[in-house]
Amino acid sequence: MILATEFKEGDIFINENGQTVEVLTHQHHRKSQARAVVRVKLRNLDTGSVIETSYRPEDKFKDVVVEKRPKTYMYNDGTMAYFMDNANYEQLGLSMEKIGSLMQFFTDNMEVQGLYLDGRFYNVELPANLVMLVTETVAGVKGDTVSNVTKPAKVSTGLEVKVPLFVNEGDKIRVDTRTMEYVERYTEPKK
Repeated sequence: MILATEFKEGDIFINENGQTVEVLTHQHHRKSQARAVVRVKLRNLDTGSVIETSYRPEDKFKDVVVEKRPKTYMYNDGTMAYFMDNANYEQLGLSMEKIGSLMQFFTDNMEVQGLYLDGRFYNVELPANLVMLVTETVAGVKGDTVSNVTKPAKVSTGLEVKVPLFVNEGDKIRVDTRTMEYVERYTEPKK
């Protein structure tokens, strides 16, 4: 069992409706005389939909044991995405609907983690953030540097992200795979 106060990002449990969900974000809230609550953003692992809800700190849930195995993304046929198991080279498919918005991050031969619940290939997990190439964006105007001004940019997979004005076409940026937001401009490590 897992208490609502023990939630961590990435935890998978069975919620009050019997759905298998993953914790995307969590926050503890307490307002003066009001009772404390834990606000969470959850992803339903069956449908890929994201819901926001609140729980009391003492609420208990059945946690799920998840096994992770390395996989390589191969291709998709419009309805199914296919992955190769890195241990036995077996190809397994998942519906693109189940993978949901994560499909916007996949590139050919990309390494991912396959999630197995009760021995069954259930879904995939991406790293917390990925480095992506900016392929299309408008030029920033010099001197237009009022705090937190952003512009749209398209990355190599087609995903559109809001980026600061100093990011240009050809730059590499780090994108958070959970929130689909810009994290930082990426610079190659010096050797």
